[in-house]
Formats: sequence, C-alpha cells, structure tokens
Amino acid sequence: MQQTYAVIMAGGIGTRFWPFSRVNYPKQFHDVLGVGESMLQTTVSRFEHICAKENIFIVTNADYYDLVKQQLPFLKESQILCEPIGRNTAPAIAYAAYKINQLNPKANMVVAPADHVILKQAAFEEKIKKALAAANESDILITLGITPSRPDTNYGYIQYLEGDQELKKVKTFTEKPNLEIAQVFLESGDFVWNAGIFIWNVQSILKAFKEFLPEIAEIFDEGIPVLHTDQEAAFINRAYSHCRNISIDYGIMEKAENVYMLPSDLGWSDLGTWNSLYAIGNKDAQGNVVDGEVMLYETTNCIVKTPHDRLVVVDGLHDFIIAEYDNVLMICPKEDEQRVKDFLADAKSKKGPNFI
Repeated sequence: MQQTYAVIMAGGIGTRFWPFSRVNYPKQFHDVLGVGESMLQTTVSRFEHICAKENIFIVTNADYYDLVKQQLPFLKESQILCEPIGRNTAPAIAYAAYKINQLNPKANMVVAPADHVILKQAAFEEKIKKALAAANESDILITLGITPSRPDTNYGYIQYLEGDQELKKVKTFTEKPNLEIAQVFLESGDFVWNAGIFIWNVQSILKAFKEFLPEIAEIFDEGIPVLHTDQEAAFINRAYSHCRNISIDYGIMEKAENVYMLPSDLGWSDLGTWNSLYAIGNKDAQGNVVDGEVMLYETTNCIVKTPHDRLVVVDGLHDFIIAEYDNVLMICPKEDEQRVKDFLADAKSKKGPNFI
C-alpha cells in the first residue's frame, strides 16, 4: 500500500455536460449523482483500501486549486499538482510521474479520471490490485478494459489478443469510431472500451516517455532539481508553455509494445454526456430520471436535473433533457445531446462568458 500512488486527473471542463458543468465549476466538483458528495470526492474515496491518503495526487488546473482544497481538505499543497494550461493527459501524467519518482523510485501508479462512475467498488479494488501486482513484477503498461454493451461512439476501443492469461496483450487502440465501425467492433468480440484507467510502475512510464515522447521527457528532466521546492510552480508554468497538447493514449499507449489490458466489469461509465447519466440513473415508473424539486405530468423517458430550491413543472414531454444550473436552462431532445457543444459555442460567441 505504501508503494502505491494514485494520480487523479481533475482538470477537464466537461463541455458535453453543459449547462451543469461550467468553466468555473466543472462537473468533477459537482454531486452529479445526488449521493451527497462530488465526483472528485467519490473517486478519492474509491482508493481508500488501495493506497494511503498521503500518496494521492490530484492533477488539475491552477484555477481549481481552491475547489480541490475545499473538497479534499486533508491534502497537502504538494499533493495538488496545478497546471497553468490544459495540455491533455500526457503532460499531466508526466508531471505526476516525475514528482512521484523523486518520492519513491519503486512506486506503482494508478491513473484515473475524477469524473467517472464505478458502481462495483469491490470489483474495482480487485482489478486494481491484480494490475498493481503485475506492474510491480514486469515492465508493462496496463489499462482496464470494459466489455462493451452497445456500439457506443463516445468511447475509445481496445482490441486485444486472446490468450489463457487474464491479462491480455493489446493489439490496437482506436479513438472514438463512427457507428458502423463500433458495430463491427462489438460483433467481433475482441474489443473492449478504454476506461482511461492506467496502472504501471513509475520506471516503466518514465522509460516510455523517454522513448515515445522524448520532448516531454526532456522538458521535465530539466525540472528535476526544483520539483518539491518553492521553485516548482515557476518551472511548471514555463514547462507547460513548451509541452504539446497530446493524450497519453495517442502519445504512448498506441505506440508501445508492452501494453496490456485487464478485462473488468466495474459498473463503469465515463459520465461524459446527459444520456450516459440517464443510462445509469434511477428511473421512475415512467422512465424518468429526476434530480430536483420536480412535478411531472404525461412525461416519459426524460432526464431532469434542476436546482432543489426551484419548483419545476413538466407536462407532455417525452425523451427530453431538462437541465438547469446557475443562470442557464437547457431543454432539448435526448437524441440531440451531441448538439450540446454547439449550444455552448453559440452561448460563448453570442451571449458572452457569463453563460459558459
């Protein structure tokens, strides 16, 4: 347990969850599921039996430092890694890996997003501990794979090689495919969803950075003398201005030969869209998922998420999203949820920053 470190990525804005997820208060800091704690708090709690609290690191935008500190008051300042600008997951993971390596060169790392849902906690702990044991013994990079239940175009896919071992060698990664290709993947039986949860030894990932993203490795190599000092923040501000925007999947996982996948049934959702929240939500007899002070009449298969201090009355809607937060109310058909990004872009250009 002392050798295990958790890195939780909490810097995204969650634009597909607008208007609930906002620039100044993204979805990971909200109680999205109505369980009494934010998604970030739930994610941290998930690691209670996996690693010590002092071994948890949160990577987030510098603008969210106060939110993180407020929601996770036990964290020391050094455990909150503040990015000056978003540069995707590769620089974020490099930053954490270089810091952890200085604390413990034998460390094993779990990297997880702050805004995913995992309903099967025991299964999660079992899979993570299996992956950690494998990563501790071999120079391998491990990702968790979720058996797909539908041809979803919002997820990345991993193709793996069949074998007797539970840990499967990865053959290919595919970023979000179109519906036709997703259907082919589903029918083939050797594809899983990429959960975006990674497990490796710190030396294995640092070696991979040096091989596949050497320019990022060089940038952070220069900062080794100032990490864990009062000069760290100034270095990170300079370093991020030179880092390119690239994901760990594209930069390393798709290129490395030593990548493995552990099949996992976790009750997982990336909760990236309104429909994904509807899919896992508790539905009433009419198929509605409701969070708020709501009265429904002749309304079916809707998701309603509104403030609890406001009464909302809905009559005669079917298959709609009704979402209100702060100063924005959005009403749109569930089938048009992909247009949420368009709504957000239009609000930004036509109505100004107060609504984003």
